[in-house]
Amino acid sequence: MATKTAVDTRERILEAAAALLAAEGRDGLSTRAVSAAAGVQPPALYRLFGDKDGLLDAVAAYGFDEYLTSKKALGTTGDAVEDLRRGWDLHIEFGLSRPEFYVLMYGDARPGRTSPAAREAEAMLRSMVERVAAAGRLRVSVERAARLVHATGMGVVLSLIATRVADRDPELSETARETVLTRILTGSEEPSGSKLPERAIALQAGLEGATALTEAERVLMREWLNRIANA
Repeated sequence: MATKTAVDTRERILEAAAALLAAEGRDGLSTRAVSAAAGVQPPALYRLFGDKDGLLDAVAAYGFDEYLTSKKALGTTGDAVEDLRRGWDLHIEFGLSRPEFYVLMYGDARPGRTSPAAREAEAMLRSMVERVAAAGRLRVSVERAARLVHATGMGVVLSLIATRVADRDPELSETARETVLTRILTGSEEPSGSKLPERAIALQAGLEGATALTEAERVLMREWLNRIANA
């Protein structure tokens, strides 16, 4: 278990690194600069974070968690689709208000390499999408919907970050959001025969609670439902 001294030192290093990142960008996060700003020796930094990649991951997570703490009042509305919209808007707001942290989370994409903060954000998104599925409003699988929302939202943020503020399209985020939702959501006026995929998706979302089935039966049922959902 980490000692209080180690926890305090870690927090001090992260605060110093976050300040450097905001002021100088990623190039300002040399281990020497962070160590000097935090008032520690470089070996202490390596003991706590392993290497520079470990430090960068921790700084990204620090910025993301700090932002989420300030947004805890977001809560839920009782409308899963509206909550997904609000989750999208929160993601865009985070990226544009803290672009340096966002680029740390998503700007170094490599196969098999995802920052802990990015994984936390993706888990939050999946939870929102699963609620939409449970409400019977998805026309595609949870996996496909989450990936589409994530990829589009990330593209919007990175595109806006790369655009001068004066040149940004103020409607880009909302247009992209509603385009994606139109693709993944079912409308309430669709004929009953078209509702089979979303019913399969809704059933799939609640399958873990099907205690009458064995694990092997749940795996098989999940596969059948996934075929129907993606037909």
